[in-house]
Amino acid sequence: MDKERLPRWGWLLIGLFLAALGANLLNLLVLVPTVLPEAYRSVTVIAIMSPVLIYVGVWYDEERQSYWDHSRARVVGDVLFVVAGAALGSAVALAAIIDLGLSSFLQDVLAMAAGFLLAWGLFWWRNPDMYAVETDR
Repeated sequence: MDKERLPRWGWLLIGLFLAALGANLLNLLVLVPTVLPEAYRSVTVIAIMSPVLIYVGVWYDEERQSYWDHSRARVVGDVLFVVAGAALGSAVALAAIIDLGLSSFLQDVLAMAAGFLLAWGLFWWRNPDMYAVETDR
């Protein structure tokens, strides 16, 4: 794919749209009818969108291209870490606030913040060299 065809926000928008579409199809066809309570449907969306938020930047930024030199197992492990972190963070946040009487929109936003922060934190923890500040002194 040609990175220059769209700006970063364009690739991010397309990726987030496709991730949300896939997550909602998974919720609609599999999870909500069988095991997932309706209140937790946003956990799936957040977990599937989190790799898009992180990896579009890694793919698009020239200074982060060295990440792709890692082994495939390492990259897959990072993706699984990100997805698990987003699912765990958003589920814990929802469990803590679900009975507070907040609107479902506010619950989803708070769960999204917690899930994305934990996902990015786990990615940073596994790849601290990508975000190290380089100083020449």
